[in-house]
Amino acid sequence: MKIEKLSDNTDFLQIVRLIGESRNRALQKVNAELVMLNYQIGQIVSQKVANGIWGEKTVDELAKFINAKMPELKGFTRRGLYRMKQFYETYSPDSECFQVWSKTQPKKQAEIVSPMATQFEMPNNFLSEVLIKISWTNHLIIFSATKSAEEKIFYLTLSAKENWSKRELQRQINTAIFERTMLGKQKLSALLREIHPTAETVFKDKYIFEFLDLPEQHSEKDLEKALIENFKNFILEIGRGFAYLGRQFRLQVGNQDFYLDLLFYQRDLQCLVNFELKIKQFKPEFLGKLNFYLEALDRDVKKAHENPSIGVLLCKGKDDAVVEYALARNISPALIADYETILPDKKLLQAKLEEFAELFESRLELEN
Repeated sequence: MKIEKLSDNTDFLQIVRLIGESRNRALQKVNAELVMLNYQIGQIVSQKVANGIWGEKTVDELAKFINAKMPELKGFTRRGLYRMKQFYETYSPDSECFQVWSKTQPKKQAEIVSPMATQFEMPNNFLSEVLIKISWTNHLIIFSATKSAEEKIFYLTLSAKENWSKRELQRQINTAIFERTMLGKQKLSALLREIHPTAETVFKDKYIFEFLDLPEQHSEKDLEKALIENFKNFILEIGRGFAYLGRQFRLQVGNQDFYLDLLFYQRDLQCLVNFELKIKQFKPEFLGKLNFYLEALDRDVKKAHENPSIGVLLCKGKDDAVVEYALARNISPALIADYETILPDKKLLQAKLEEFAELFESRLELEN
């Protein structure tokens, strides 16, 4: 009797790996077809609406028609069709996003072909190299979470290159990798330069030029005011869910008035967030004063259903920048975990503070 030799797991694992790879290729093909389909439908709807052939009522009728013919299909509602229209318009050959991407490509790829091209043909490889490699869910996340064309192309390119899942893409956006890459003192990555060669300049144009507009005979107080104002804009740009409540917010304790540099309400955390900025070396007593503000906010401003307030201390000394969070003593570990997930990363705030200071010093050198 022949005794069959038991195989080790190597052969089995190889077969499992092949199954997994085949399945992934099939899913990628299905996703590519879905993204292509949505792009094509978006193009038809966009062109019909732009030419005045279709109105909102027609799009509603289209959604009902698709539902009647194919009731098993999801996503072809009025809202879904308009999202496809937005998808096409955001990445069409006439879009800003397309222009940003095309600048990074070899000249022969970026050339626009004849208008006689196939109805749904892209004038270069943007659709095949980037858009169809990203899941429709990730496209929707990038739509809702980004503003500038540069930011969209940044996340599109990285998502395609790194094959990010929905969770990973959301995590990268929540941790502001785009802003941190722009603000970091280290050299911009090769990938970022590939995505947009002038990205650093574009980002500084957006956030920094107002800061540089200081009085000719400025003082430390002028710098502090400029930093506070620009941090307000910065937090509103990168801090998802932040609502601005005021600058120099008056807080009365006993017979004394105190003025908070910046006060926000964080809608996701349902709490007040106070940013205090000091143009001096960090001292422990600064945190003590910030905790005093938080107690007063919780006592006199916070509503009963809201969570305890948070303080963020920003200190720019001669040689370094320090960012510290202040939390009420009675905050639960679970709430602290939520705070850490949603609040802007300390390193990002620190990098921003250092960059502001460097630009201020550069301004001084130019003036002298």
